[in-house]
Amino acid sequence: MRFNIHKIEKTTSTNDDVKAAAEKGEAEGLVVWALTQTAGRGRQGRAWQSPKGNLYFSFLWRPPIPIRAWGNYSFVVALAIHEIVQEFLPKAKVELKWPNDVLVEGKKISGILLETGKDWLVVGVGVNVEHVPETPLYPTTSLAAEKAKLLPLDEILNKILKALGVWYERMNAEGFAPVRDAWFECARKGEMRVRLPAGGEMLGEFVDLDAEGNLILRLKDGTTRKISAGDVL
Repeated sequence: MRFNIHKIEKTTSTNDDVKAAAEKGEAEGLVVWALTQTAGRGRQGRAWQSPKGNLYFSFLWRPPIPIRAWGNYSFVVALAIHEIVQEFLPKAKVELKWPNDVLVEGKKISGILLETGKDWLVVGVGVNVEHVPETPLYPTTSLAAEKAKLLPLDEILNKILKALGVWYERMNAEGFAPVRDAWFECARKGEMRVRLPAGGEMLGEFVDLDAEGNLILRLKDGTTRKISAGDVL
């Protein structure tokens, strides 16, 4: 697919910019790329630090599949970012953490935020390129911190968009199954602790990703639980 990139120096949030354009009828493929954000955000409304030198962009899709399945595009986006990060760091252990984080040697390098309207899907992406934002929630890293040979931000963005287009078209043509299989192959597995939205935590082994993108956790007693939302710690 074709992307239409709009580069800006500074904005509050690229997601908000693309959402406003979507509501006005903007065509699929719009990308807003900002060098810095003053009010960037991640999942669950968390602040996303946006120092100049990292990559911040949001894009607009108008998917042809039922809206109930749009959440699975987060796996599409994570796969594309994983592919490019691994290209920059061929010797590093690059993994995907449910539902949509990209890790390098266990440290977060990218995050993804999906927001939807009646007929649009806006996806925000942040990739740590030069800087390592500090957060008390999890360890973080950047391409520079991992000694990657960096390219200009526009070239990194174009690489990610190219991979996004390939995976988006494959999802639309073949469904979630090939995306699910590829994502699971790259996923960080094993024992994990999941913080649930309603409170409390669950400890178990990540054993599968089901056809709807839910995490399947095997508990100590051998039973399994399906988790549709939460934070893997």
